Amino acid sequence: MKLGGYANRIAWINLTAGKVEYKPVPEDLALKYIGGRGLGVKFVFDNGPQVDPLSPDNILCFMNGPLTGSEANMSGRMAIVTKSPQTGTITDSHHGGWSAARLRWAGFDGLVFKGKAEKPVYAYITDEKLELLDASEVWGKGVHDTVKHFKEKYGEKDLTVIAIGPGGENLVKFACWINEHDRASGRGGTGCVGGSKNLKAVVIKSTKKIVKAADRDAWKPAQKRALATIMAEENITSPRKGGLSVYGTNVLTNITNSIGGYPTKNSQLTAFGDQAETLSGEWVKENILVNDPTCHACPVACKKEVEITDGPWKGLRMESVEYEPCWSVGANCGNDDARTVAKMIDLCNDYGIDAIESGHPISVWMEATQRGYTNGDPKIAWGDPFAMTDAVRLIAMREGIGNVLADGTEATAKHFGHPELAMTVKGQAIPAYDPRGLKGVGLSYATSNRGACHLRSYTPAAELGVMPYNSLKVDPLEWKGKGELVKIFQDVHAFSDSLDLCKFSAFAEGGDEYAAQYSAMVGVPFTAEDVLKTGERIYNLERHYNNLIGFKEGSDYLPKRFLEEPSTMPGSEGHVCELDLMLEEYYKVRGWENGVVPESKLKELGIL
Repeated sequence: MKLGGYANRIAWINLTAGKVEYKPVPEDLALKYIGGRGLGVKFVFDNGPQVDPLSPDNILCFMNGPLTGSEANMSGRMAIVTKSPQTGTITDSHHGGWSAARLRWAGFDGLVFKGKAEKPVYAYITDEKLELLDASEVWGKGVHDTVKHFKEKYGEKDLTVIAIGPGGENLVKFACWINEHDRASGRGGTGCVGGSKNLKAVVIKSTKKIVKAADRDAWKPAQKRALATIMAEENITSPRKGGLSVYGTNVLTNITNSIGGYPTKNSQLTAFGDQAETLSGEWVKENILVNDPTCHACPVACKKEVEITDGPWKGLRMESVEYEPCWSVGANCGNDDARTVAKMIDLCNDYGIDAIESGHPISVWMEATQRGYTNGDPKIAWGDPFAMTDAVRLIAMREGIGNVLADGTEATAKHFGHPELAMTVKGQAIPAYDPRGLKGVGLSYATSNRGACHLRSYTPAAELGVMPYNSLKVDPLEWKGKGELVKIFQDVHAFSDSLDLCKFSAFAEGGDEYAAQYSAMVGVPFTAEDVLKTGERIYNLERHYNNLIGFKEGSDYLPKRFLEEPSTMPGSEGHVCELDLMLEEYYKVRGWENGVVPESKLKELGIL
C-alpha cells in the first residue's frame, strides 16, 4: 500500500478459534471509505446485513483513521462499528482519549473481532502484535476496577484500557465500551456485542510514535491552517476563551433551554425552566470543577473533571458532566441536582452502559408512574436521587424491573402498555434537543442510520449559532431548507468520522481544512467537493445496509409527541415538528425514493 497515514495493518481475530491474522488495508477501500467509521461500515456490510447482532457471526470493529496518532488537532478518536443489538441497524460509536493514538502507535489501523471465545478473554496489544489472554480475573468487575487491574499488571505508563462492565456481560441492549474510565463508545449497544463474544477488554501498551504525513511540505500549512481556525477567538473552540473550552459540552444547557429546545420529563415539556441553570456548564465550573483534562492532540480541553465535596455522593471524583448524559439523567428525569447527575454518569460508566440511553427507560418508568400505568410494578417519582441511582444498578445487573429496562426504552414503554411513551427512532432514544424547538434536529433524528442521533448531522451548530459559518446560521423554528442542511452535515460528519476527527472540529474547520489535511497525510489530491462525495458514499452505504435488512419506506419517523403535542414553553411555544414536509425536501436532495437508495444512486457513488 502506497498511501501515507496508514499502518497498513489490521488484526482479524477469530475468537472462537483463538487465532489472529494480520492483513493489509485494501488500498481501493481506503480511497473509497477512508478509515474509522467508513472502513468499519464497509467491513460490517461485507460481513452480511442479515447477521444476528448477538451471534458469533457478527463482527465488532475497532477502527482508526489516517490522521490518527498524527499532529492533526482533535484526532484522538476511535470508531467502534458493528450491527446493533439495540436497533438492528448498522451502528458506529466513537470515543476520545488516547486509545486511538496508542493503537496506531502500536502499528494498527484496526481490530476486527468475530466469533465467540469459550471463556472470557481480553486482547493485549503491543508493537504489531495482538494476544488473546484469559480475562477470568476481571469478568464481573466494573470498568474502574478492570482498568485498575490492568494498570497494576502492565504499569500505568503508555497504557490504555478499553473495557466493558457488568452491563455488557449481562447483555444490556445499550451496553457500551468505556475507554480510560470515562470515555464512552456509548450508543448502539457495542458493549453488548462485546459481552456476547466474551470479550472483556482491549488493552494497548505503546509509546508515542507520531505519524508523519506523506507530503510533509503540504502538511505543515494544512495543519497550521486547521489549528488557526480552532484557536480563533471568535470560535467556540478557542482554548480557554471559547465556550466549549471554558465550560465543556454543557455550555449548551442554558442556550438550548432558553429557546424551548431542551426536552424535559420524557419530552412532556421543551424546557426545564430555572432548574436548568443548576445543570449547566456555568454552574459546574463555579461549584464542582477541579480539572480540564484533554485527549490526544487537542488544545480545546472540553472534558471537565468534577469532585463532589458534600451530600450523599461526597468524595466522588469523575469525568465528566457532559451535556448529553447530564440532560438524560437530569432534566429528562426531572432531576436538577448536578451532584446526582455526576453520580449516575459515573455509575453508568462503571457498569458500562450508555449514559444517554440509560435516562430514557428510567424516564419512561417515571411517566408511567405519573400516569398510573405501572400495573403492580414498583413506582418511581420524578427526580428521586436514590431511586434513580439504584435503577442504574438494577439495569446493569438485570435485577427486578431493571431486567425490563435493560432491553431498552421501547421495550420498557411496551411493558407498561404504552409504546407512545418511548422517545425513540429505530429503537434508539433521542439526545438532548427537542425537535419542536430545533426543527433540523427532528429531521436528523428521523433520518439517522443508527437510530435517533444528533451526531449524524449536528444541525444545532447552525441552529444555535455556534459555528463560524454565517451562511449556515439558520432559524431553529423554520423547517424549510433543513433537508439540504441535514444532508450537508451528514456527509461532512461521515467523512470526519472516518478520518477520525472529533465532531467539535466542525465548530471551526470545514471541508477545505479536512481535504487539505487528508490530502497531505495520504499523498493524494483531494478537495472539499471530494469530502462531500466521500461522505455521501459512506452515508448511502449505511442506508443501503439498513434497506437490505428491511428499513424501507416509513422507517424515518419521530415519536408522535413531537408531531402532535405543541410546545408550551417560551422560545418554541405552539410549535410542533413538520417532519413530513422536511422529509420530502430531504429525499429530493438525497436522490432517495421514500428513504430507499435506488440502484442508480449506488452506482453513481461507486457502491455497486
